[in-house]
Amino acid sequence: MKKVLVTGAAGTVGQQVLKYLLSEGKYEIAALDLKNNKSMQKLKKYKKRVNVIYGDVCNRVLIEALVKDFDICIHLASVTSVLGDLKKGLAHEIDFKGTENIVRAISYYNPECHLFYPSAMALYKEKEDVTSKSAVKVNELDYYLKAKLESENLIKKKLKNYTIYRFPYLLSDFNESMTFDAKKNDTLACITKEDAAYSLVKGINYLKELNKKTFNVTSSFTLVYHDFIKKALRAYGLTWKYIASRLFLDKKDYPTSQDQKLNDLIHYQTSTLSDYYAHLKNQGKKRKISRFITNLFVKEPK
Repeated sequence: MKKVLVTGAAGTVGQQVLKYLLSEGKYEIAALDLKNNKSMQKLKKYKKRVNVIYGDVCNRVLIEALVKDFDICIHLASVTSVLGDLKKGLAHEIDFKGTENIVRAISYYNPECHLFYPSAMALYKEKEDVTSKSAVKVNELDYYLKAKLESENLIKKKLKNYTIYRFPYLLSDFNESMTFDAKKNDTLACITKEDAAYSLVKGINYLKELNKKTFNVTSSFTLVYHDFIKKALRAYGLTWKYIASRLFLDKKDYPTSQDQKLNDLIHYQTSTLSDYYAHLKNQGKKRKISRFITNLFVKEPK
C-alpha cells in the first residue's frame, strides 16, 4: 500500500484530493495543514480514515520527519495568487520556502519519493494555444508566479522523481478561494477543482510515464469570462468578494492550451459546465435574497 502525503489538505483542491484518494481504497494517507478553526473544521470528517497533521510546510524539522515515510507527496500548500501578489515576499516565504523544505527532505532522506507539484499556466508569455515548451515570462511584480517558477526550477534541479502540473483558471465555489481577476471579454480555459484533484490522484498510477515531466493540464471546458460571471452570479447570488475583486484586483491574462498529452494518458476530465452551474445553484438555494437582487440587475447572457 502506497503512502501519500497531501500538504495544504484543507484547501479547495486538497479536500477533493483526499476524497479521491479515499475512494481508491488503496492508499495510506496523511493530510497536513495549518492549525486554525477553518482547517480543523474541514479536516474533522477525515480523521477516522486519514492521519491529520497540523503544522507548517515552512517548519523544516517537521517536513524532514514527515517526508521520510511517504512514497508520494502531493504538495498543494500555497498562498492564493491574490495574497501572494499583494504582499511582497509572502509567496516566496510560503510557496518557495515550503517547497524548498520538501525538496531538501526528499533529496536527503527519501529520494524515491515522487513529488506532484501544481503550478500555473499563467506563467506563459503567449496567450493562446500554449504548450509545455512555450516561452515563460514572469513580471517582477508577479510575486506569486515568480515563486511558482522558482519552485519548478528547484524541483527540476534537485529531484529525480517529480511531475509538474501547470493548471489553467481554477473554478471552485464562490464561497471558497476562487479568484475573480480575469479580463471581462477573455475566453478562458478552465478546470474545476474536481478535475484538478482527479488529475493528481490518477497520476499516481502512471509514475513512470509522468516522471520528470511538466504538463499543461488541459481545461475541463472553455468559456467567455463575462458570460460565465453572469450565469454564475444568477445561480449563486452576488458576493462582496466578487464586488471587491472587480474594483480592486489587477486583471490578468490566462493562457489557453491545446496540449492533450496528460488527459490522453490518464483521462481525468469528468466535469461539464452545466454540472458546475447546477452545483452553484444548489449552493445558492439558501441565498434567496441575494439571488433575487442579483437577478434584477444581472441579465441572462444571450
